[in-house]
Amino acid sequence: MDISEIYNQRLEKLARLRAEKIAPYGEKFSATSTIYKLKNSFKEGEKVIICGRVMALRSHGKTSFIDLRGEKDKIQVYVRKDNLSDSAVIFENLDIGDIVGIEGETFLTKTKEPTVKADRLTLLSKSLKPLPEKWHGLKDVEIRYRQRYLDLISNPQIKEVFLIRNRIITAVRSFLDSRNFLEVETPMLQFIPGGAAGKPFKTYHEEFKADMYLRIAPELYLKKLLVAGFDNVYEINRSFRNEGVSTRHNPEFTMLEVYSAYSDCKGMMDLVAQIIRHIAKEVLGRDKINYQGKMIDLALPWKEKSFAQAVKDRFGIAPGDSAGEMVEKLRKSGRKVEAGLSRSQIVRIVEDLLSEDDVSSPVFVTDYFSLLCPLAKNKTDNPEISERFELFIAGMEVANAYSELNDPIEQRKRFEEDLKDGAQEKIDDDFINALEYGMPPAGGLGIGIDRLVMLFADQPSIRDVILFPHLRPEKD
Repeated sequence: MDISEIYNQRLEKLARLRAEKIAPYGEKFSATSTIYKLKNSFKEGEKVIICGRVMALRSHGKTSFIDLRGEKDKIQVYVRKDNLSDSAVIFENLDIGDIVGIEGETFLTKTKEPTVKADRLTLLSKSLKPLPEKWHGLKDVEIRYRQRYLDLISNPQIKEVFLIRNRIITAVRSFLDSRNFLEVETPMLQFIPGGAAGKPFKTYHEEFKADMYLRIAPELYLKKLLVAGFDNVYEINRSFRNEGVSTRHNPEFTMLEVYSAYSDCKGMMDLVAQIIRHIAKEVLGRDKINYQGKMIDLALPWKEKSFAQAVKDRFGIAPGDSAGEMVEKLRKSGRKVEAGLSRSQIVRIVEDLLSEDDVSSPVFVTDYFSLLCPLAKNKTDNPEISERFELFIAGMEVANAYSELNDPIEQRKRFEEDLKDGAQEKIDDDFINALEYGMPPAGGLGIGIDRLVMLFADQPSIRDVILFPHLRPEKD
């Protein structure tokens, strides 16, 4: 039987229910317990009221066994038509996928299966389309992402990924709140997108008659709060970048950004290690992560690796080299690089080439070229190197941090250089204005929440940890 026939049959059942004055899409339903709680504190002979979705229906004449699934668990329900009185017509027109309320008494079967004997059925939602029978065998993962609701109904283990995600975010908040960090909210719509390198999504504000952008990062607003006198702030934020999509990139993503006055890059190194180890303890109950066959030990200390040294060893490039010298050295190493690129564009290419390495985990990659870090302080003993690190776990970048630049004259100079290179379209004069009032020395840290969930939930793709990932529109 094809789906259209099943759909038509269910429409007929819907019509019969309505003819019997039974509302097929019910209203508020008050249960005495969730299925999960009932299963975990099961006692025979209790009168209970529960609700859930019918996942299996095994009929034996006038009796049936139903598998009823709630949010976290399922339970067996025994139904005998003769015992249902006014709700027998619901039983006669019941389908897999229907959402129902059950009133009855608990008992154990001969095989000690916790079961509820139904005295009454309440129809809460009639399902018109059949659930997939063999979802695990579905090869087209894109359909799983497009119809995530079916994926979650059919695969309880997928739901567990998002429960882990929730526990990770809860653990982050509890850690920072307990250390007197203030959670704040900053604008998603901005007149000047800044705080990171990235192409923004553009929109138009009718009332203001002005272009606006979805933020690529909340950094500049959060640092304005340091100027305002908040010493420790954080935001779990949604940011947007109009760029490529891959197993590690989604146009809309979740970041944790933390700023701490009177701290620095080293302080952020300590903080990110504490945060991740706290998450491991709260979510996994251990200090090891098993990710895609790799066992990652989070025991301290974590390794450090110099980006500047790696670039010198691999390509002979130094941070003070001109664009022409960098191109020549890359070509000598067998890399094809077009002429006319700026120094920062070339170094970003080099950064991508180095990311091909199998980076051991966890590892802090330090000593980034200053030209890659327009918002970070430079090292006092070597101004061509910034006080910045990126944290890699299982070869994947998870966090980025630096000592925040708080010199307004130097910051304006760097913004002007980025403007010439085409790295940004406008200078955020209000941010410079804020710095001119004085921002304390500070450390700033960004952690990719989506990638963190990938690690702790052992998922290979960012799409597997986002409930509704962005996909190309389906063709008509």
